[in-house]
Amino acid sequence: MAETMAEPQSAADSPDEFSIFINTWLGKTFVVPVSLDDSVGEVKAKLSAQDSSLTHESGMLLYHGRQMDDNLTLRHYEITPKSLLYYRRILRAGGEPVKHESLATDLPLRKLVADPHKSLTDEASGSGEESYLQLDLDPPQQGKCWRCVGEVLPEVTPEITQDFKCRTVYRAHLPGAGIFQCSITGLSFKVKSAVTITYRYATWAKYLSEANQQTWSPAGPLFHIEVQPGVVQSVRLPHFICLPEDVNTRLFSIAHFKSGTMILERPTRLIAFSAVLENPSFSLLGVLWRRLRSTLNSFPMHSSVLIFQQLSAADTTLHLYLIPDDNSVKQAIEKQEMNWNSKLIPKPSPFSPLFFGCFYQVTSTNSVVIMPEARLPFCYKSPREEQLFVEIYIRNMAEEIRFSMIDTRNDTVVWRASLRSGDINPPACVSKTLSGAAFLKKHKTKLCVRMRQLPSILLHLRDANIINSDEEEEVQSQVTSQRRNKVLLELAEKKGLDAQEQLYQILQMKDPYLIADLDKSS
Repeated sequence: MAETMAEPQSAADSPDEFSIFINTWLGKTFVVPVSLDDSVGEVKAKLSAQDSSLTHESGMLLYHGRQMDDNLTLRHYEITPKSLLYYRRILRAGGEPVKHESLATDLPLRKLVADPHKSLTDEASGSGEESYLQLDLDPPQQGKCWRCVGEVLPEVTPEITQDFKCRTVYRAHLPGAGIFQCSITGLSFKVKSAVTITYRYATWAKYLSEANQQTWSPAGPLFHIEVQPGVVQSVRLPHFICLPEDVNTRLFSIAHFKSGTMILERPTRLIAFSAVLENPSFSLLGVLWRRLRSTLNSFPMHSSVLIFQQLSAADTTLHLYLIPDDNSVKQAIEKQEMNWNSKLIPKPSPFSPLFFGCFYQVTSTNSVVIMPEARLPFCYKSPREEQLFVEIYIRNMAEEIRFSMIDTRNDTVVWRASLRSGDINPPACVSKTLSGAAFLKKHKTKLCVRMRQLPSILLHLRDANIINSDEEEEVQSQVTSQRRNKVLLELAEKKGLDAQEQLYQILQMKDPYLIADLDKSS
């Protein structure tokens, strides 16, 4: 039985300090004082201070049904006063589940908010209709979808290099027997002993023939994997199919490409976010699903909405992409948009699964110009192909503009987001703000403390040939995050103005809220 929510204490003097609610799997709700610059990890520590059984390691925080990254701040997630977060259990590393301490601690997740935009005030007061989905599932273990249930595995951060064709290559050093997941690609390996595994993204369009494309469609990235034989007991290949929607898993296969020939193999298991293949042989590997003409749109997909602002445009110009939840496609879009001098505006993913072959209409509450048309087809395009987007033009930015995405088959809303004046830079901001070098120098102390997402930042710096593998290793070898940030900033400073400008542009794309907040403090 859930406890009655008490009214939070009055906010502290700082306008950035307020209280939020955190609901646990036992039905208890805690009032936690926070600030926008608190990381998710720091919020978990504050929760643990109120109840020592809710440790940082034993659970995750969810917001709008998705797992929150411990390294990101509440500002990144647009947390507001009285926001409701959920604390849910996770499995222990190495595949061993958390031991059942009692029947009470093994309660399934019975109540998940079906409408992620339902306000806490409505929920607490009981006004409106009940908007919950009854599920006999354990809490979601991976944050891409609140319907799917997956495991949280120990992560490894790979070294990032480039091969002779300038392709990004990952090299993961696994320390011993166990299951490990790449923090960048989502690939997971179960190994017998310590081993080094090398892998990179490949392109489906290059290997999947036109004839095969009539029968098969990608359900996840394609990987080229190299490892010494006999050490890997199983591999988990990422996929973006939403499994709780009554999906026929017999229609999925793992494709091997050897000497130009595609060989298909049934996965040992198809689980949330991954297809498991035991005793694998390695080549080009990826997950496919079989097209059936009578059920072309039958598979629900996890998806992402990416919004970028073109910083050099005279007025506010945005690019909105609708893509399957595929990290290789996301990286390709980010790289292209960075070349166009754009920054990412983080917004939530669709709260309903989408379907290939369907069209989704972008709408707005305000008068904006959407070109070439407001409808986007939901489809898979390989990372090297030109990705589809709509351009959104805003001549006069209001205090808030609300966007929605509608499934054109039944006029149901599948995504909502608000664009606020603080989300975007002023038009032609390149000529009105500090240069990258001046910004990094002025805010160096705060950046050392607050700069996050370092693996992703290093990846972009490597892709831009700003740093090499030795320099990346030097940064990663530092003991604390503050020290790693400091070494990176000093490295960019030594390399000159171009390197500092590149780092500044990457920070604008990866953590625009941090850049905007530091700009305000100027």
